[in-house]
Amino acid sequence: MAKVSTEDLLARLKKGNAVPALLLLGEEPYLRDACRAELIDAYVPEASRTWAVSRYSADRGETQAALEQAQTMPMLSPRQVVFLENAETIEELPEKKRDAAVEQLEGYFKDPAPFTVLVLEAAKLDQRMRLGKLLTEKTMAVDVGLGENPAERQAVAVELARSLAKDEGVTFEQGGAEDLAEFVSADLQRLKTEMIKLSTYAGARKQIRREDVAAIVVAEKTTTVWELANLLGNRQSRTALEFLDRLLRDGEQPLQILGAITWMYRKIIEASEVRAATGWQATRALGMRPDQAELALQAARKIPKAKLLAGLRSLQYADDRLKRGSEDARAVMEFLLASLAA
Repeated sequence: MAKVSTEDLLARLKKGNAVPALLLLGEEPYLRDACRAELIDAYVPEASRTWAVSRYSADRGETQAALEQAQTMPMLSPRQVVFLENAETIEELPEKKRDAAVEQLEGYFKDPAPFTVLVLEAAKLDQRMRLGKLLTEKTMAVDVGLGENPAERQAVAVELARSLAKDEGVTFEQGGAEDLAEFVSADLQRLKTEMIKLSTYAGARKQIRREDVAAIVVAEKTTTVWELANLLGNRQSRTALEFLDRLLRDGEQPLQILGAITWMYRKIIEASEVRAATGWQATRALGMRPDQAELALQAARKIPKAKLLAGLRSLQYADDRLKRGSEDARAVMEFLLASLAA
């Protein structure tokens, strides 16, 4: 079957159409969790979910157990949902075990149980291999990834921020949703968490301002990123690397550090356009607290705009490398800081 979006899946579920087998393909946890919840809501009554929702993992060698459950009549429910996570690990099995697992799946797809919705989950699949070809052909493949294009990932995060704000009964000031999406590096799960805090902070005002995003979401790293901006502006690469080492040892996550630096660079670029403004004017134009706006203006005087724009490209490249998960995160961040301070 062709690959469909999460929106296409939800539309089909609303129409009540049965989907005997699905493949949730992609690495975005928020989108995958949203699809899981919608599938359970669509097919299993709430009172029956203890018995009619099952979870297995191919990584733990439970493929056969999942298929046996799929062929077993559910208790107290007309239909059941059976999840098989980490299906891509079947490709990594020794040849005989891999072939046996694929044959078990082929056998099931020839005569799928009418009372079961079988949901296989995989971060990625090699379409040249037998498993990838089988699942693409025999299931409805649902895209639960954000893709490789940074602009597209950012756009999805901005739309989700606005949608979640609507659900919470609040709106964003112009530019606020973009600031939030950028700071969390398009991490949709974290975006959802931050939205809850922001809607509470907005309270009766019912509007999330850019300065609210700066105060609530960025507050944890404000001192960190501006101290780092000073090191990068003065080309103190060795001290910047020592600073990074301290952050990592303190438990900070590389993607969150990267999101903070990206937000900082965007703000410095904005500040470079309003350097002649008064402190109050800069605060209003940048949507930041006065102390942060002043730090952005100071950094804009130190770092040429061409270098800032080149830095954004380096940040996007580092974001791609970190999200692929195939490289050492510390090495990626060290290379990034050395590049920004060069």
